[in-house]
Amino acid sequence: MINISVNTPYPGTESWLTDGRRLETRDYRLFDIQHAVLPTRLPLAEFYQELVTTQRAIFRKHLDWRQLWEAGGIVARLLARGRTNFIKSLFALNRIYRPELLLADHAAPVAYEIPLPPRRIGEDRPAPQSLYIHPPRGRKGRAIDQPTERFVEATRIEAAE
Repeated sequence: MINISVNTPYPGTESWLTDGRRLETRDYRLFDIQHAVLPTRLPLAEFYQELVTTQRAIFRKHLDWRQLWEAGGIVARLLARGRTNFIKSLFALNRIYRPELLLADHAAPVAYEIPLPPRRIGEDRPAPQSLYIHPPRGRKGRAIDQPTERFVEATRIEAAE
């Protein structure tokens, strides 16, 4: 299944630290990779229209009756077990994934807002090392054998001064 996801900065991610203060909305319900929570270049209604049109084109190209026939064994096994969600989802795209519904979600009352990331005093951008779960250890952190190490040293391109 191919899907387009909208960049959604989640707390604790790099995009949260770098783009979290540019949020257009902090409505928790919209943080689902289907809604735009960061500014878009297009007006929001046009953005959603383009998103849905592109998603439908991809869906039609990559999941038509031929692919469904090829996946018939999987579908038959799921149906034999009473699992109908997959087959229902194939026919629900136009009913569920609509630009006007995505846009209407922005107008709904906000029940819970995600708090903004903390502002770093004296910094416009987060420290690069704070963007890693495991901080980079540089060359000392890499374990390579001696022949490889010699090759790296022999073929190193020195920076122009």
